[in-house]
Amino acid sequence: MNKPAATLRALLARSDRAVLAPGCYDALTASLIERAGFEAAYLSGASVAYTRLGRPDIGLTTAVEVADVIANIRDRCPDLPLVVDADTGFGNALNVQRTVRSFERAGASAIQLEDQVMPKRCGHLAGKRVVPAAEMVGKIKAACDARNDDATLIVARTDALAVNGFDDALARAEAYVEAGCDLLFVEAPQSEAQMRSVAARFAARVPLLANMVEGGTTPIRDAGALAAAGYRLVIFPGAATRVLVFALEQFFADLKRDGSSAAWREKMLDLKGLNAVLGTDRMLAAGRAYDPDIQDA
Repeated sequence: MNKPAATLRALLARSDRAVLAPGCYDALTASLIERAGFEAAYLSGASVAYTRLGRPDIGLTTAVEVADVIANIRDRCPDLPLVVDADTGFGNALNVQRTVRSFERAGASAIQLEDQVMPKRCGHLAGKRVVPAAEMVGKIKAACDARNDDATLIVARTDALAVNGFDDALARAEAYVEAGCDLLFVEAPQSEAQMRSVAARFAARVPLLANMVEGGTTPIRDAGALAAAGYRLVIFPGAATRVLVFALEQFFADLKRDGSSAAWREKMLDLKGLNAVLGTDRMLAAGRAYDPDIQDA
């Protein structure tokens, strides 16, 4: 049984608060999310492209690359509910089925599919295109049929608002709910009024996802306010990557200027501190149970 998925379903069924899921891009960031006490994490396709390729979110990553990241996260965080961005499913309905099976096998708790044309691009970039709604309906049905465990959630995302307008986005969302998605994601609302309209129409029927992108087109609100508006899953998908780039640009500039990391000593972990976060002592102790010759680091 996909226990993290079952956990996520139970969390989404609560009426008092939303699940706040920060974005991660590898096993380390997922473990830090878990360590901080969050109930779930969101594997951001954009952040995988940023960190693995050093490239923008314009459809350059592959399903195999994402599945590899999922497997590493699941090995490190076996119980953490993990929502995975699967972009367009990497092809047609048959490709979607293969993607769902591989991502579920790797450890995804929920798999998000969007209705963009391949190659996709970040939902808050201009120039997006969407496939016909009927094609996306077929993909959602294919995804639901392909999952091995009914606990695994299928997330349907529409990017139509920026392409065809708000009314088309709502019509597509209606079709995707009828097709059987477990969680609905209307991407890039441009106002609180649009967010409220989405919630008014769908919140009583299916859990809603709110995507908070710093500098994007959607107003940024905290998880409490979004829960009160009817949203059940709130993601900050790229925030960790933006913090990382901001901090590392400053660090590398100071290191180049000073020839030393001294200016950052109070803003970084030393080796002992990092090993504590990584659980090095615990792993070495476990290793000694199989090989008494293993030495401490």
